Amino acid sequence: MGFFKTGHRIRKTGLFVTLVMLFYVMGSMIIRGLVPPPSAVSIDFPTRVAGSVQFFNDESWVDDAGQRRLSQSLFSALFDGIRAAKSVIVVDMFLFNAWQGPVPETHRPLASELTDVLIEQQQRFPELDIIVISDPINTVYGGLPSVHFERLKSAGIHVVLTELNKLQDSNPLWSGVWRWLIRPWGNSNGSLLPNPFGEGKVSVRSYLSLLNFKANHRKLMIADDGGNGVFGWVSSANPHDGSSAHRNIAVQFDGPAVLDLLESERALLELSEAHDVLPIVDKAIATAKQALANVATEDKPQNLGVQILSESKIHAALIDAIDSAAAGSDINMAMFYLSERGIIESLKKAVSRGVRVRILLDVNNDAFGRRKNGVPNRPVAAELAKAGASVRWCATLGEQCHAKWLHIAGSDAHDFFIGSANFTRRNLKDLNLETDIRLTALPTEPVAQEMISFFNRQWNNEDGKKFSVPYEQYANDSVWLKLQYRIMEYTGLSTF
Repeated sequence: MGFFKTGHRIRKTGLFVTLVMLFYVMGSMIIRGLVPPPSAVSIDFPTRVAGSVQFFNDESWVDDAGQRRLSQSLFSALFDGIRAAKSVIVVDMFLFNAWQGPVPETHRPLASELTDVLIEQQQRFPELDIIVISDPINTVYGGLPSVHFERLKSAGIHVVLTELNKLQDSNPLWSGVWRWLIRPWGNSNGSLLPNPFGEGKVSVRSYLSLLNFKANHRKLMIADDGGNGVFGWVSSANPHDGSSAHRNIAVQFDGPAVLDLLESERALLELSEAHDVLPIVDKAIATAKQALANVATEDKPQNLGVQILSESKIHAALIDAIDSAAAGSDINMAMFYLSERGIIESLKKAVSRGVRVRILLDVNNDAFGRRKNGVPNRPVAAELAKAGASVRWCATLGEQCHAKWLHIAGSDAHDFFIGSANFTRRNLKDLNLETDIRLTALPTEPVAQEMISFFNRQWNNEDGKKFSVPYEQYANDSVWLKLQYRIMEYTGLSTF
């Protein structure tokens, strides 16, 4: 009889624990659903006149021998901008490390290069204020020190890790448990488990923190130009060794939108309670205002407009732009992840209106030496191809087609969306931190022609280079992939 009584007590205890866990999870989901995102999230500014805009991109293609080839300009341009600065530099980058995953390649050491050039510039100009903002993923959420951040701090450069806990839960099924049962224990350097991203050992708590799937995913810089001006730089690229072969894009611009970019980063620093660096940003804002006051932008031709957007404001602007595309116009997209249902439905409606839609997608096969099954892009591509959109895949050999780029060719001005945001729920619904620019340009503007050429070159495999392959090569319309994608997108139980 004692055996049965013990079993009964165990079942009652198990039921009690299950109910407590369910209470925590459901309570967390309800509370986080009612609490609005922090003020640093979902920011937009008016469209500003820009004097100049420059476009940079890193390309990869497959040659006739089946080997990967690269042409890169993006980070060289960024480093040139850093070397020109004398007053202020604000860098906000998601991945800033040398990790390469389980199958390392010979990659460009971008993390060390960026660290070196920042330190060298700080030493050349001791009065220069440099702030580096990044994501806790680079310390595996407190489980492994970053050699790059430690070097920067030793050189007198301010390093701020984003406070992610104030963001909405993108994976609420887990974050409710984590917030109540794991977070109070904090984290520290660990040696029990392998670093999930590269070399080193971390604690169990690092893995448990990772499952929240929260990120400051931005990739941008603001700096003075060494004279009387300031510029902004917004990109899809990370200073991450394992990402150095990826296809990426960046835009550098001047004008009042640079001040907007600074203001959005100030809000992020307030979110992270980085009170010690706020006076530096305020000084930079004052300097930028003075510099802009000396430039009469209203006298410049209204050929280039730049608008700073973040998170759900990116989504709203995208939907508006796609829905406004008229019959006979063109929508062109180069995208790493495409999964957000509102955008997909708007693209399908655009096709039905007679808009020519061309979409160049990553195959979602590779992630730093790990194989993937094509979710979400393959089931989404099948849906869009069935609706009449033209789809091609990037021809890659381990690297990723990592650009986040959309072009809408209107009858007069053209709209371009460029930045850090994949077109996913997590990136566009106030869960991650993201920054894009919306560039409005006349089609005769050199930067517009460059970007149109950038897409056409890859779509048409120009210059005898294999940039892309037909949709049929990786087509997959399986019910299982569709179901997996929909569940992952809806619940947040995914990395996209």
